[in-house]
Amino acid sequence: MEALPVNGVGLALMNDAGHQGVIAATDGPARLMEELQFTLGEGPCLDASRSRRPIMEPDLAGTARTRWPGFGPAVLEAGIAAIFAFPLQIGAIRLGILDLYRATPGALDDEQLGDALAYGDAAAVVLLRMQSKVPPGGGLHPLLGASVQSHAEVHQATGAVAVQAGVSLSEALLLLQAHAYAADRSLRAVARDVLEGALRFQLSAEDHE
Repeated sequence: MEALPVNGVGLALMNDAGHQGVIAATDGPARLMEELQFTLGEGPCLDASRSRRPIMEPDLAGTARTRWPGFGPAVLEAGIAAIFAFPLQIGAIRLGILDLYRATPGALDDEQLGDALAYGDAAAVVLLRMQSKVPPGGGLHPLLGASVQSHAEVHQATGAVAVQAGVSLSEALLLLQAHAYAADRSLRAVARDVLEGALRFQLSAEDHE
């Protein structure tokens, strides 16, 4: 992605049933961006998949809070200023979404947009080739299936933390992320602890003020 003026990239698996999980993310903000969309069920990647067209948001500060009430404030707090979401599809078949983000506002020019679309086409081919190695009726490729399972656990744990701590889903996800970072553990490992009852999040009254 060196040819594009972006700071990070995320790749999500999407189909007619909706968001199925995050396949890859280049860094912390990109992963948070993808996790937020998966957890909250809103954001540019879902809009791009539903509309089957790119969603270009070059200045999130002016649009994100009203367009995506849950996702917008959280992604701005993460330092993401612009997002460009490109649907990956072959004909009528939805495969996923390629998300690009910038830490500063700014649009893609025509040449950069062409490059982004080319990267999207390449990502679609990679997904198709992976899945083509699986026999008919064999479900998802193991790498894709593991990603979907991992993010399902994070999604469930986020809901549990939201109830435990009395916070929104976006705040609950940030709590999970912060705990994973502080403990130097993976987000999935922390999510499993929550689901197994080994870890609980309870905020004091002062924390809510």
